[in-house]
Amino acid sequence: MPSSLIRGKYVICRAISRTEVEMIENGAIFQQDGKIVEIGSYDELFAKYQPDVVLGSPDDVVMPGFVNSHHHVGLTPLQLGSLDYPLELWFAGRFSARPVDLYLDTLYSAFEMIESGITTVQHIHGWRPGPSSTWPDVAGQILRAYDDIGMRVSYCYAVRDQNHFVYEPNEEFVKKLPPEIGPEIGAILQQLEVPAEDYLEFFEYLWQQWHHHESGRIKIQLAPANLHWCSDKALDMLHAYAEKYQVGMHMHLLETAYQKVYAQKRTGKTAVRFLYDRGFLGPHITLGHGVWLTEEDIDLVAETGTMICHNASSNLRLQSGIAPLNYYAKKGVTVGMGLDEAGINDDRDMLQEMRMVLKLHRVPGMDELVPTSPQVFQMATEHGAKTTGFAPEIGTLEVGKAADLVVMNWHHIAYPYLDDDISVIDAVVHRSKTAGVEMVIVAGEVILKQGQFTRINKEEILAELSAHLNVPRTAEQERRRELAHAVFPHVKKFYDGWLGGECNPFYCQSCRS
Repeated sequence: MPSSLIRGKYVICRAISRTEVEMIENGAIFQQDGKIVEIGSYDELFAKYQPDVVLGSPDDVVMPGFVNSHHHVGLTPLQLGSLDYPLELWFAGRFSARPVDLYLDTLYSAFEMIESGITTVQHIHGWRPGPSSTWPDVAGQILRAYDDIGMRVSYCYAVRDQNHFVYEPNEEFVKKLPPEIGPEIGAILQQLEVPAEDYLEFFEYLWQQWHHHESGRIKIQLAPANLHWCSDKALDMLHAYAEKYQVGMHMHLLETAYQKVYAQKRTGKTAVRFLYDRGFLGPHITLGHGVWLTEEDIDLVAETGTMICHNASSNLRLQSGIAPLNYYAKKGVTVGMGLDEAGINDDRDMLQEMRMVLKLHRVPGMDELVPTSPQVFQMATEHGAKTTGFAPEIGTLEVGKAADLVVMNWHHIAYPYLDDDISVIDAVVHRSKTAGVEMVIVAGEVILKQGQFTRINKEEILAELSAHLNVPRTAEQERRRELAHAVFPHVKKFYDGWLGGECNPFYCQSCRS
């Protein structure tokens, strides 16, 4: 790989506090073999190294690549026919989603992620896993897509060994369904019932086949899907495997108030306290969403070094609530940022998500601790990186780390005028758009330049995906859609009476006197 010098009017290396970033004006980064060798003045580095190629310009901003810390699919659920219902009903709505070619589907969302400056993604897979014999091919399609486009992926296959449809055993729920749909729903759910041992055997396969991939851009982690989806046995086995293989875990937890109630019903305590008492928490685990924690829960998360992934758009779209980010910040919790199934614009735009997070938590008052631009920038870079298998390599621009960079046009941000009282990091977070992303670099390799992907033809892939999906549904797919509509009211009825005082938010934007 040729060496390169990536230059910019501003080089933002990392956040150093809630209010400051480390930045070099008229700076540059010299990389060789995908690693950062030196960061400093452009003139000095150009004279010292005489690089094979110079990238960027005096009119650019250079930053670490962003990290999408929580991702599942390509085409959004809305594109596949599911409206933004509350999460527990949304699962029922997705019951009819038609199958999609996973290679093409993965590339579809990868295009959007890279175009917004994302260089690494935590891909959590396995909502409709199918027979375990198909898992190697299923995972292979996804991982090959990321490898072909050049993106980093931290991949995990979600473990679900119980309660696949509502928050009780499958057979108990099926008994409550009318006879015209019960047997069919039961047969479909039975196909999803896979022992925890099979999941962990598959993890070992993934570890052997992909974790040490020659590209260096694929890592494998573990994913207990959620407390309601994992038996105590599965949780204990996952914890043991995480210790044995020294890998991280990413676990959905307390996404909704209904999940908060479930934990009390099952364990007699909060979900976080239950996991803490089992020795399950620690710096090796990321809790996805974390909307409905108590103040004591947050103390336990902070005490153990457990991380949180904040999925603001997803929580808004599915009526899940607003995660207590301000309280996490007060306690010093490491919080990454995820786009989940889709962002607020039904796409994968990290720049938009950063603005969403910046503005969402601006609670009333003049002295409240609310998000800052450096804090949100850190969530999207360094803190997100810590939740993935690439924690030591990415997230900041430092000597020895991977040359994963985003180059943005400063003119696009500051034109026609920007007062010089506005800091560069404020300008970037408040005003940057995907149209201003000029270049995305992973391990020193340019994978996006001037809107064009260097490895894959985007238009050809999208045309192939469109042709793949724009065909009539099969009879089986039509029946699945009918079943989804028929079972929907029964899912809703299951949760009747679950919420009482538990639905009070952790903090509110408009308080009543």
